[in-house]
Amino acid sequence: MYEYTREPFWKDQADLHTRLIEREQWNGGTHDMGFKMYCSYGNGYRLTGDPVYKDILLQSAHTLITRYKEGAGILRSWDHNTDKWDCPVIIDNMMNLELLFWAFNQTQDSVFYHIAVNHARTTLKNHFREDYSTYHVVDYDTLTGAVRTKATHQGYAHESAWSRGQAWGLYGYTMCYRETGLPEFLEQAQQIEKFIFNHARLPADLIPYWDFDAPEIPDEPRDVSAATCTASALYELSTYVPGKGENYRRNADRILENATRHYRATLGENNGFLLLHSTGSKPHNSEIDVPIVYADYYFLEALLRKARLDRNEPLF
Repeated sequence: MYEYTREPFWKDQADLHTRLIEREQWNGGTHDMGFKMYCSYGNGYRLTGDPVYKDILLQSAHTLITRYKEGAGILRSWDHNTDKWDCPVIIDNMMNLELLFWAFNQTQDSVFYHIAVNHARTTLKNHFREDYSTYHVVDYDTLTGAVRTKATHQGYAHESAWSRGQAWGLYGYTMCYRETGLPEFLEQAQQIEKFIFNHARLPADLIPYWDFDAPEIPDEPRDVSAATCTASALYELSTYVPGKGENYRRNADRILENATRHYRATLGENNGFLLLHSTGSKPHNSEIDVPIVYADYYFLEALLRKARLDRNEPLF
């Protein structure tokens, strides 16, 4: 919000709420260091240059790589449900790699780079079906690297295409191409985009149902968070594929336009959220058809990216 408005009020609020999660830099019990620390401290450091933010980010990256399993070439995602999984990795984990690439760029310590690339390559190999839809969870044997099971946790079924998982994959591989220049990651991002936008059950307004294979479509909840993350990724992807860039930008524009016109919260209501109609985990009856913070986050990021592209400015 501060970047968008340059109003000091938002900067002060951002600093206050960012510092409240400082302790999370040491929390090695979760893979979500990128979501928690890079989206907050990372943006804070980029906009202010505060060296305290930088130190906390570097510690967060060091904490994240303690979850790396060399034998499997992945960062472990969850520690729960040990009765079902040995070493689960979720597609969401692609988003946390940006913190590691940032740490590599800051320190030139190649450990961060190699872990991020290895995780992205292992995920590319094991998480995706032939049509480039993604499993939510892949469980690994950490000694041999063998895949034990492929499943879902928040999607409709083990073989269904959970819509936010597709968004995490699209965004994650687009970002990995930015940071590495490796063509395999750019190709993966393009193929995931093709799956999403050629799917017969993608609604005309481009705001997907929570799962592409949910059984009661069109009477299923939407997931605006999947749409806004997809839009933000498309703006970046458009800068890497000139022949397809115009179409990517057009679809991203449509998502933002429709989200603004038909999914926006009423001013002064919904506890300050911007967008309605996201779905956290329908199988767990959790956060169904509600505002969710990461939907707003990627909505704002997409708007900022659109504004830069409209001004012919670089995104990064």
